[in-house]
Formats: sequence, C-alpha cells, structure tokens
Amino acid sequence: MAAKITRQFLEKIPKTDLHLHLDGSLRLSTLIELAKAGGVPLPSETEEGLKELVFKEKYADLPDYLKGFGLTCAVLQTPENLERVAYELAQDNIAENVRYIEVRYAPQQHIRPGFPMEEVIECVNRGLARAQKEHNATEAVRSGADIPFNYGIIVCAMRFFNRHFSPYYAQLFDILPQATPREIMSLASLELARAAAHIVETRGTPVVGFDLAGAEAGFPAVDHQAAYQYAHRHFLRKTVHAGEAYGPESIFQAITKCYADRIGHGTHLFASGMIKDPGIADPDYYVARLADYIASRRITLEVCPTSNLQTLPALKSVAEHPLRKMLEANLSVSICTDNRLVSRTTVTDELQLVCDNLPVTPARLKNLILAGFKGSFYPGPYNEKRALVRQVINRYEALEKTCLAQE
Repeated sequence: MAAKITRQFLEKIPKTDLHLHLDGSLRLSTLIELAKAGGVPLPSETEEGLKELVFKEKYADLPDYLKGFGLTCAVLQTPENLERVAYELAQDNIAENVRYIEVRYAPQQHIRPGFPMEEVIECVNRGLARAQKEHNATEAVRSGADIPFNYGIIVCAMRFFNRHFSPYYAQLFDILPQATPREIMSLASLELARAAAHIVETRGTPVVGFDLAGAEAGFPAVDHQAAYQYAHRHFLRKTVHAGEAYGPESIFQAITKCYADRIGHGTHLFASGMIKDPGIADPDYYVARLADYIASRRITLEVCPTSNLQTLPALKSVAEHPLRKMLEANLSVSICTDNRLVSRTTVTDELQLVCDNLPVTPARLKNLILAGFKGSFYPGPYNEKRALVRQVINRYEALEKTCLAQE
C-alpha cells in the first residue's frame, strides 16, 4: 500500500522558505493599518477590495503582478514599520512549522535622510530576532520536541532602477551625471555588497547572502560582477534571479560570472529555444550540459510555482511547470513562496500544489524538504547546520510514521 501525502502531514513537517521577499509578504491587515497611519492612499481600504483590485489569484502579466509592490514599499519607509513587518512575517512562518527562512529585500529602496543603510538592515533583523527569541524560548523547543527557528537576511541589488525608485537612487543620478544608467546600477550594487559585508563583520548581523533582482532581459547579471566579486571575497553567499524572464544563458552567466551558489526561479533552464547566442551551435546539448552541471554541483534552484504561474502566461498549470524536468534530472530544488501576499500563498500551499500536480512520492517530498535546509545560507557554523539537518530528518521521519495515511 502506498502512503498518501496529506495536508496534515505537509502542515506538520519542518519546512524552509529560501526565496521570500519581505515587501511582497506583508499581512493584508497590516498593510491597510500602516497605509492609513502613514497617509498612503490605497485603491480599497478593505481586505476583500484589495484582493479584488490588487492582490489577485490570477494576474494578466508581470507588470500587473508588480503593481502591489508600489503599495507595500510605500508603507515600509520607517524603522518601526520594517521591524513590525519582519516580525510578523517570521511569526506567520513559525505558525506553519517553517523553521528556517531567508528574507530578502532591497535596502536601497528604503534609505532616506536619517535612515541609513545599516539601520535599514538592522531594523529588519530586530523584527526577525524578536520572533526567533519568542519561539526558541518555548518549552517545546527547550525540551527538544520542536525545532528552533532560524533565519538569514539576503540583500537584493536591482538589475534596473531609475531616480523615482527611492531618494537613494535619485541621489545617485544627481551625483553621477556623466555616468550611464548601467554604470550607476553597477555602482549601487557594489555599495550594497560593501555595506552587507561591513555589517556582518562589525556587528555579526546575519546577512547571509547577496541577490540580484528585477528586470532580467536587457540588464545582464555581468553588469554587477564587481559587486559579486566583492561579496565572494567577503564570504557572502550568492544567489541570482535568473531564468525567470530570460533563457538558459542568463543562468549560465549567473553561475560563471557571479559565482551563484543558488538560482532564483530558474524557470527557463530547459528552454533551449530561448537561447540567443549564435555561437551555441546545439542549444539542446547546451541545456543538457548546463542542467547536468547544476545537478552535479548541487546548485539549489529556488522554485516558486504559484508566482511563476501568475507571471508567465505561457505556463497554464503546475503540471506543465519545468519543475517536473528538474525533479527528473535530480536537481537540488527547494519549493518557495516568493511573495506570500502578492501570490496569496504559504509554503504549505506551495507544497500541496506540487504534490497534487506532479509525481511526488514521500521519498521525493523528503528530498525537496531537505534541499531547503541543506541549500540554505545558514548563518551559523557548518557543524551547527549539519546538526539542524539531522534534527529535521529525525522529526520528518517520526511524522512519516504517524501522519502519512495508507491507501
């Protein structure tokens, strides 16, 4: 008799979320409250209205999907609001047995006079640390019956921005009038990498990784190579949004030019028809070699199924998602939410979606879960991370015996 993966089991098992945008994951009630207090106009002041007008189940395209970020970023411009949202995000994950998260955001979108880079990072850290302290002080954790909650922060550079994105970006354009926009973007990412390394080295803040997000087509990752080299030299781990809106070449560039330890999305990894380099004589061979390289190096792919379905109109269902091929190729894959609010999802929802639509056996599900913990940029020593993985395996296997229904 085969074991059936139940919702109850998915809810109880320890989980991770390695691709989690802070500004896309607010509680809707908090967004409304902060907008009212800060005088930020909303198209509706009710949760139902915002779900209908902004945070939908289905979006027309990527620009439609991104509209909500204008609202969320507008309320995240004070230390108090950033700290609160980070705290609530950790609470929401803890409530569904997510025991490790990596929260990413672009600090440079929040810098303004009196609110410098390091404070933008520290206030998010304070919110996450408060939730961590509360959970880890519970009797269940102290007795070993539950797994401690841990987190890391990933800072995001932007592939593209203009002066209207934030006061910080506007100042860059003002003080560098002779520079091209791409040169300015490169300098901004390098400054972010320097700030991230400095705050880790001087304060011990768990900034565990460096990321590059935003418009992929026309804004190659190689423009930010200096920032990634700096992050690499200072032992920050690296991830890159790649293969989300561009083809396999973008993923290859992220790995070879930016030293990517993980890939954000990687949706078009197998899309040989998207290859544009005329020097690649056999696109199918190129894709096969790239996938094998990623598999053998255990470069984890941060896959966000609901988000991909909402932003890529060509994808009609999870059954058509390249995640199927990723699993068949035995790639290291971690299932993530991307944006809990904008995609109206949770880690449990994402796992349920995958299990309901793809051939995911209990053994394969276990590999997906462990890939999140093993592929994490865990902020502590490696031996401590190994101990956490062992604790997760023990907890997972105990739940298998009690929660998996037999058919």
